[in-house]
Amino acid sequence: MQKRRVVVTGIGAVSPNGIGREAFWEATKNGISGVRRITRFDPSPYPVQVAGEVQGLDETTWVEPKDRPHVSRVVPMGATAAAEAISDAGLDFRSMTRDQLRTIGVIVGSGGGSQEFTEEQYRLYYGGHEKQCSVYTIPTSTIGTLSSEISMRFGFRGMSHIVSTGCTSSTDAIGYAFRNIQCGVLDTFLVGGVDAPIAPLILRGFILMRILTQGWNCEPERASRPFSKDRSGFVLGEGSWFFILEELEHAKARGAKIYGEIAGYGSTCEAFHRVRLEECGEEPARTIGIALEDANVPPEAIDYINYHGTATELNDRIETRAMKLALNGHAYKTPGSSLKSLIGHPQGACGAAGISATLLAMRDGVVPATANLEHGDPECDLDYIPATARKLDVEYALANCIAFGSKNSAVILRHL
Repeated sequence: MQKRRVVVTGIGAVSPNGIGREAFWEATKNGISGVRRITRFDPSPYPVQVAGEVQGLDETTWVEPKDRPHVSRVVPMGATAAAEAISDAGLDFRSMTRDQLRTIGVIVGSGGGSQEFTEEQYRLYYGGHEKQCSVYTIPTSTIGTLSSEISMRFGFRGMSHIVSTGCTSSTDAIGYAFRNIQCGVLDTFLVGGVDAPIAPLILRGFILMRILTQGWNCEPERASRPFSKDRSGFVLGEGSWFFILEELEHAKARGAKIYGEIAGYGSTCEAFHRVRLEECGEEPARTIGIALEDANVPPEAIDYINYHGTATELNDRIETRAMKLALNGHAYKTPGSSLKSLIGHPQGACGAAGISATLLAMRDGVVPATANLEHGDPECDLDYIPATARKLDVEYALANCIAFGSKNSAVILRHL
């Protein structure tokens, strides 16, 4: 049986370097960083004081002031991006009947969900302020309720699922929505990723793991340095990116504009280590191969790579190695870049961020650069588009993701 084709008809973004799809894309295309000194709390006691922080978000549209103490930051952040994607796709959820609302599913990818909310509740309780704790501490802290919060804001009554697979969360969420549409479960999904991990204990935890870069507190925009020889770790980030995915004929029938097609998806686990990857790069390469086979395209068809590119010494080297295994000699001919150089690492939302940027790059015929790539690493010797964006017509693109627990996910995008 022929597989049903799946397309993207709406995009929404809440990013450290721009709120709104076009603001995010203009900043990304022009190399404008969203990494800055942390403002959500006083970072002075910490050796790392910078992050990719979303600033200027109007939360009151989606959360009333009286409800704010009971709601995690991920809810207004996710709802804002989701609303933009819905509007961009031309879906008027307010005028839909109950039966129509039942035809739209929601899948949200998030690595930590309401971590920062939970951390605040602990701080209140153990600080002797038990009476200030939210009556919704339990449901809000439970990661599974995040997709319900998004569903409730728009009234969508199809499946409402959360995917939490670490940094691959939103890539996997998109992959699962893709599979559900392919199989005919539903024609339409609101899908994406959101994470808001900028909080004291979370920051301290990453510092203890020694995977955050230090020494850039006075030059935040230079802190995230994927593939550069002097990279020393990633920059913590936050944000939300959402999409409307539809079956192709369903989208055509209602005259929707189409950004591109989700052509293939692959996911594996190395079953190796809770943090590190195998240095051989075989499993990330196999994941990419599965996605290429699913899309029925050869490695030579890929015109652009959206790298995971965290700027940790080991991961960048392994991802480079994996790309060479997966694409063979074509890896040297294929330009690619890491969005994390401009926004930091938004954890489980990073895959959706990269796919957003890639779809907009395909639309405009220009691919973003990897910022701060100033010193070449002999072991990272592919074309990572340093310094400035590049004009490029892209038919097929690869979006790659790697996560703690040695998970790997990849999506193939096609420009229509």
